[in-house]
Amino acid sequence: MILPRFAFLFLSLLVPLAASTRSKPTRPDTSDLGTYKGAIVTDAATGAVLFESNPDVVTPPASMTKLMTYAVLHDKLAAGALTLGTPVTVSAADSRIGGTQVYLKEKEVFTVEELVYALMIQSANDAAHALAIAAAGSTQAFVELMNAKARVLGMNNTTFRSPHGLPPASRRLAEGDLASPRDFAVLCRHLLRETDVLTYTSARVREFGTSRPNGAQRMENHNKLLGKVEGVDGLKTGYTAGAGYCLSATAQRNGRRVIVVIMGSFGKNGEVDKGRTRDLRTADLIEKGFAALPAGSLPFSRSVATTAKPSPASNLSAAPLTTAEKSSAAAAEPMIKFSLPAAKKK
Repeated sequence: MILPRFAFLFLSLLVPLAASTRSKPTRPDTSDLGTYKGAIVTDAATGAVLFESNPDVVTPPASMTKLMTYAVLHDKLAAGALTLGTPVTVSAADSRIGGTQVYLKEKEVFTVEELVYALMIQSANDAAHALAIAAAGSTQAFVELMNAKARVLGMNNTTFRSPHGLPPASRRLAEGDLASPRDFAVLCRHLLRETDVLTYTSARVREFGTSRPNGAQRMENHNKLLGKVEGVDGLKTGYTAGAGYCLSATAQRNGRRVIVVIMGSFGKNGEVDKGRTRDLRTADLIEKGFAALPAGSLPFSRSVATTAKPSPASNLSAAPLTTAEKSSAAAAEPMIKFSLPAAKKK
């Protein structure tokens, strides 16, 4: 069958589509995919719900937690308590954080900006830990700020217990970070309107630690929809065994922007599929979101100018992509834009 073959190609998100497919795009069939716990699609301009499926289920957000970490950091930057050029000295505790990392070593020094890129591109748990301590003095104090911010935003089904989203030592879901798709859609809209989060989440490739003795670490964004689905420029993926595959995504087309949040996704029969099912569903929901926007709906616009400008003291500001990386990006897979089937006549 043609559709399953196409779906398989899209799931890989790594195989370029043929020119004939690009000229006559179709939206793959998602009816036979695995499960997810909850999902929601909203209009970033108004917050209006365009699609929802169990949007208030409370479940671990995994590394999507780092979106709230960034929200609190942005408040600190806006208040002048930190700058992007503020040096952060790595502690022994920072270097012992597990999961995805940039492998911070005790007494290394990085700017806030460098660590923020590591937070959002590499999803580095050690960077999240280091930033939390730099911003609030301790992870406990930082988590209190995260929960206070959640209450202000109206995220009433959310409780944060870490700045990174790793499961608790007990492995009990109830003792870790918990949130709902609806709450994260609210957080995403706040970040899109009030911060410069897209500066970080839209970066596909970046180097970390250019001055390290053994050379820099190449970071590749975990959001595989970047450069693959038209207009996608954020925001954050997440995965743990307990949380499943999660994604807060956003895309802008013709001045209008949608937000998609999906949580607890797995492949067929609970398959651990490296997020392929999550990504395919998200791409489909993005198309449904744009199709559901009312004619003449308001264009998306930010409510304030960014308050967190790159600092001249930041080494990362002067670290553009290498020639090889630019060539790689130019040769990357084409954008994918689905065409929804015409409505059936009654």
